[in-house]
Amino acid sequence: MFSLSSSELKTIKRLNTPQKIQDYLDALPINYEKKGETCMSPRRVLREKKAHCLEGAMLACLALWLQGEKPLLMNLRVVRRNGDDDHALALFKQNGRWGAISKTNHPVLRYRDPIYHTPRELAYSYFHEYFLSKNGKKTLRGYSKPINLKRFGTKWITAEEDLWDMAETLYDMPHTNFIPKGSERLIRPAQPLERRASNMTEWSKKHPRT
Repeated sequence: MFSLSSSELKTIKRLNTPQKIQDYLDALPINYEKKGETCMSPRRVLREKKAHCLEGAMLACLALWLQGEKPLLMNLRVVRRNGDDDHALALFKQNGRWGAISKTNHPVLRYRDPIYHTPRELAYSYFHEYFLSKNGKKTLRGYSKPINLKRFGTKWITAEEDLWDMAETLYDMPHTNFIPKGSERLIRPAQPLERRASNMTEWSKKHPRT
């Protein structure tokens, strides 16, 4: 299926709930891209045993697809001039509510339990904790509609080349703004305790697989 090997299929099919998918991603070292930026396919993630947020989200989407769910990915848009990065999520639905699977190296921007009525409501749940640790400035400014990865066919699942076309499509999608007009000046920066806590990381750059 999807040109995956029996071993690859076995690994992914074991991830038969969003919770198991998240546990698998949490156990993968973060991809620090030490040899240059990457956008690895699920096959390469399985082989390299590391992932950054978009790579993890695409692997999660594949696992959901194999369960018969829609492989939906959402992008969270930041103010890039502040030196922050967008964040990708794999969305799922259980008991009529939305949740999110997230690969991150920090104590924030993580998994969301399926309690949200809409993808919009879920996206807003990330606003408060999306900030720069150096100054507490909150940088999240928008979110995309969920994009169904079926639109890209299936070759991306086992591609050996970086999936920049998918990354660019996601980045170029229309994003809905979070901040109402006139409210930008009302946003309070994260406080020192929050900023110190956000500096924690799950995986060190010294780990051999990162």
